[in-house]
Amino acid sequence: MGNMFVKKVKVTEVDRAIVTLRTQRRKLGQYQQQLEAVIEAEVKAAKDLIAQKRKDRALIALKKKKVQEELLKNVDGWLMNVEQQLADIELASKQKAVFDSLKAGSSAIKAIQSEINIDDVQKLMDDTVEAKAYQEEINTTLQLSAEEEQEVMDEFEKLEEEMLVEDLPEIPVEPVIVEKKDEISEEPLPNDEIVLPDVPKTPVQVAGQSSTSEREKVLEEPLPA
Repeated sequence: MGNMFVKKVKVTEVDRAIVTLRTQRRKLGQYQQQLEAVIEAEVKAAKDLIAQKRKDRALIALKKKKVQEELLKNVDGWLMNVEQQLADIELASKQKAVFDSLKAGSSAIKAIQSEINIDDVQKLMDDTVEAKAYQEEINTTLQLSAEEEQEVMDEFEKLEEEMLVEDLPEIPVEPVIVEKKDEISEEPLPNDEIVLPDVPKTPVQVAGQSSTSEREKVLEEPLPA
């Protein structure tokens, strides 16, 4: 039940070849390490035998070391071949992926182009040229002289000023209350008669100014002792 919805991955021959080569590379690497360990052991044994004055046994150890070194060289060559094959397969796989992508892109372009009718394209181009020519004709018709251009500009500025005035807020007008004061009637008297005040019969005395008799009286009074 738990594996019912697991999507199976399709394994191709290329995938199997890559897995086989990687496995072989790993095994060759392990064998390479073993040979290096054997060579190191033979060198140590040869040193010990030389120290023990056992020349024949030391020579045998060195010969075995030589055989292992030759075998190690072969393993190195095999490992290089495996690495090269892996690189070639991976490169070819990537090239195929790129080729498939290009092929899919080319098919998509062809499918899009098949939906475009060449007659429709030509008609669209003709309509575009015709519309452009019509617009140029309109521009030529609307072209004015310098005097007409100035008149149009003046009219534009006038309309702009009118719109600016219309946009101004209205000033509220309130009645101004003026207090009434007693006003001297300026209406003329009947029969155009002007009434003047009576002339005083006694002399008018100015404030702060004494009469002549009072000044003389003061002068005649004796000064206090």
